[in-house]
Amino acid sequence: MAKRDVDIVVISDVHLGTYGCHAKELLRYLKSIRPQKVILNGDIIDIWQFSKSYWPESHMKVVRRLLKFVTEGVPVYYLTGNHDEMLRKFADFNLGQFQLLNKLVMEVDNKKAWIFHGDVFDVTMQHSKWLAKLGAVGYDTLIILNSMVNWLLTTLGRQKMSFSQKIKGKFKDAVKFINHFEQTAADLAVDKQYDYVICGHIHHADIREIKATDAPGSVLYLNSGDWVESLTSLEYANGKWTIFKYNAADFNTEPDEEDKADTEDLNNSLDIKVLLEKFKVDTQ
Repeated sequence: MAKRDVDIVVISDVHLGTYGCHAKELLRYLKSIRPQKVILNGDIIDIWQFSKSYWPESHMKVVRRLLKFVTEGVPVYYLTGNHDEMLRKFADFNLGQFQLLNKLVMEVDNKKAWIFHGDVFDVTMQHSKWLAKLGAVGYDTLIILNSMVNWLLTTLGRQKMSFSQKIKGKFKDAVKFINHFEQTAADLAVDKQYDYVICGHIHHADIREIKATDAPGSVLYLNSGDWVESLTSLEYANGKWTIFKYNAADFNTEPDEEDKADTEDLNNSLDIKVLLEKFKVDTQ
């Protein structure tokens, strides 16, 4: 795939450090674009489930590719989510083109965009964090099982399936939660007079106009999805927002570009595993 120029790319829910993360696919995607701005909208590194025993090279390469954008002068905004909430105590940290924030308001072609992860709307996160963490472990286990089943289905020449999406579709409460999440975000955005509200968190990519519940007006609601199952991001180019969905067939060849971030000895650089372990210890 030839490199594409993109004004803004929004990525969320990558969950680096977990077995469900599709880091190789994300790396191919990041290599395929020339963004003017990169917004990492929460749960990029999964500090909740971080383990010293699992941090493959592909995950480190994603981090390096993002840092490469910074060194090239591309503004990179890291907005904290619930799985990387330990970083929230460092919010408003700036280092050159890199900024660590909890939320972001920016002008996009004379329109106001309100960008944040979205876990603030999750009642489970607010009142039963232990239950949310338990659910995260169960979700990661389900993804591992799903990966094995999909490997078998692919071997047999059959279509892949998503366990979690089937579960969400069958349980009315899950559908109701997503609808409530989207409507709450839209209502607050209309009240604050924003043109766009951009979230992550629910692993459900979407772009649609939502009318306010109890007030006149509407807002364009956007969600970037995830890089665990749907493998999606939001892109803004030529005055329009679109959802990018990764398709392996479009990436059957590696980009021509080779750089030191991919070829140098990964063990001789910053040990991200030690850094993340320190975050966990400091916040316990």
